[in-house]
Amino acid sequence: MPELPEVEALTAFLRERAVGRVVARVDVLAISALKTYDPPVTALGGLTVTGAARRGKFIDLDVDGVHLVIHLARAGWLRWHDEVPTRPARPGGKNPLALRLHLDDGSGFDLTEAGTKKGLAVYVVRDPADVPGVAALGPDPLDEAFTPRALHEIVAGKRTQIKGLLRDQKVIAGIGNAYSDEVLHVARMSPFKIAATLDDTDVATLHDAIVTTLRDAVERSRGLQAQDLKGEKKTGLRVHGRTGEKCPVCGDTVREVSFADSSLQYCPTCQTGGKPLADRRMSRLLK
Repeated sequence: MPELPEVEALTAFLRERAVGRVVARVDVLAISALKTYDPPVTALGGLTVTGAARRGKFIDLDVDGVHLVIHLARAGWLRWHDEVPTRPARPGGKNPLALRLHLDDGSGFDLTEAGTKKGLAVYVVRDPADVPGVAALGPDPLDEAFTPRALHEIVAGKRTQIKGLLRDQKVIAGIGNAYSDEVLHVARMSPFKIAATLDDTDVATLHDAIVTTLRDAVERSRGLQAQDLKGEKKTGLRVHGRTGEKCPVCGDTVREVSFADSSLQYCPTCQTGGKPLADRRMSRLLK
């Protein structure tokens, strides 16, 4: 799933390549991906792309005041073409193509989504705040206003595990499953720790881990082509997706806790005092 660093890089890429170009047309191949109808997607034709911004994990293209807002969800991706294929795209079947945007110089991009669970969402709106997910976003962790004090106010009184809190887009925008694992590893904090129990030192440590982890990932992604971002993300992760491998900090084995539709990875030595966390799903399978 693309998270803040990858979406930031994709946005910067579009800012460099698409801003200043005129939208020739937009082909919608997967009608289920288009979540709005007023303005119609055809309204983008003939308008100029004037800006590109990231809002949490959303990409916001400003097209002469009409906004094309994209959420890539779990398996969506953006594929850039210096020359968009002239052959008409065909919807249906196993074709992962959901939308194709053509620019006036022949370039453009595809929005694709792999797998059968469809979550890719595209909105055409007059104001980004008209997108429910954007309107509900919490503070951006790379914003100057996201200070240790702001984080302290966020966690105060929250009787939820810190892993879940970090992933909640209404609480903090842009962090998903992968980078929450990475942040907690850097902070040397258990993903099961209850947010309300964090003291001032814990909050300061967590804040620093959030900001440095995300900024480092953004910096590594800077200037990369869209097709290279997934590989960069994977190689840059220290514990997420590395179950059974050695922790790069202490050498202990990275462990996993599985849930119904996701999993988390952590290092027992670095994060839980050497004690493995309870994995109820695995326990049920073993029984």
